Amino acid sequence: MILVVKPQWKAAIDFKWIRDNKDAVALNIKNRNSNANLELVLELHEKMLAVQKEVERLRAERNAVANKMKGKLEISERQKLIEEGKNLKEGLATLEEDLVKLTDELQLEAQCIPNLTHPLVPIGGEDSSTVRKMAGTPRDFGFLVKDHLQLGKELDLFDFDAAAEVSGSKFYYLKNEAVMLEMALVNWTLSEVMKKGFTPLTTPELVRSSVVEKCGFQPRGDNTQVYSIEGSDQCLIGTAEIPVGGIHMDAILAETQLPLKYVAYSHCFRTEAGAAGTATRGLYRVHQFSKVEMFVLCRPEESESYHEELIKIEEDLFSALGLHYKTLDMASGDLGAPAYRKFDVEAWMPGLGRYGEISSASNCIDYQSRRLGIRYRPSEPTPAPPKKGKGSLAPTQFVHTLNATACAVPRMIVCLLENYQQEDGSVIIPGPLRAFMGGLELITPKST
Repeated sequence: MILVVKPQWKAAIDFKWIRDNKDAVALNIKNRNSNANLELVLELHEKMLAVQKEVERLRAERNAVANKMKGKLEISERQKLIEEGKNLKEGLATLEEDLVKLTDELQLEAQCIPNLTHPLVPIGGEDSSTVRKMAGTPRDFGFLVKDHLQLGKELDLFDFDAAAEVSGSKFYYLKNEAVMLEMALVNWTLSEVMKKGFTPLTTPELVRSSVVEKCGFQPRGDNTQVYSIEGSDQCLIGTAEIPVGGIHMDAILAETQLPLKYVAYSHCFRTEAGAAGTATRGLYRVHQFSKVEMFVLCRPEESESYHEELIKIEEDLFSALGLHYKTLDMASGDLGAPAYRKFDVEAWMPGLGRYGEISSASNCIDYQSRRLGIRYRPSEPTPAPPKKGKGSLAPTQFVHTLNATACAVPRMIVCLLENYQQEDGSVIIPGPLRAFMGGLELITPKST
């Protein structure tokens, strides 16, 4: 007997669409390096439909028997009908149990199918991603460049050794001006994004594992990036996208409420399973960090334009800080499950001698909203007279969701220290951040 795990939640999946477009869905699964099993989904769906049909047939027979028994009957005839009704009831109970198991298994398998992919997304692995924009130029230093680790040590900005003793590897203490720099980055970013009509939020940093799954992340498994709390169904968030996505879970919004634009500050926690090597040294890849995240819920026809708005906000922030960066249209194999299209921003980090990802902006269309149950009811411009017995409300539709990183603090600190270092070992504070650091213009080596 196969034990079927009952799904904790159910995404609204259009099985007819999947069946009618199975070739396109299969190709999309392949292009995105997904391990979803489309053949099994289609097979389970056919089985479910067959059992459903049989259940309906037996229910009709049972009802017919029940109706016959309402009339005047001979005792033998009534006994025969009682026996028939009993057999139908038992057969129906078994089939209904089978139907529930099939439906649960189908739901779990189908929820592994990734989002659709935008037609302009490059097909392939990360190397196939294309450059959308290149901004600024690498600075010509004229002296030997230090990386952020060396700068941080000389300027007394970090303590990785004590953090390793207290918490383990990939943790850190920020000290002195680095603390002020974190606060300045967060507050400046929030103030700039709020000017664009975003509502500021702080969020819970522990969420139910079902909400993590609904947003398209895997809280369990060998290579999960998610920390789970033992003995509970809660996880630490890897991004504020998760708690913000959950705010309107199972809600029907009025069209007039859209778009909803949020900018959320939170700490983020990631296991970074499988990440190692010099490319991840220092602050570049850590288990805990502060981040400012943008999140938009909008009408389906508006999501592409909001995707452009989000990437422009990111680019404007990074340009204001004087960074040299490139924006990439990420290839299909690097989208993960939720994104329909994803733009990444990689900034030049001279001390590390390479570009490093500092941000991304994803349009998830209705993938997350179908899982989170977030709908809206369109306003009808010219309400038609209601049909007899019918309501005049327009049918609900799923919203589209988008998310984008406005500021991932540790990587921004890497960029600023390495790009603004001076020959004497000091680091200039970029103009926009000075007012948020009490007017400080320069981080200088501590006198011994």
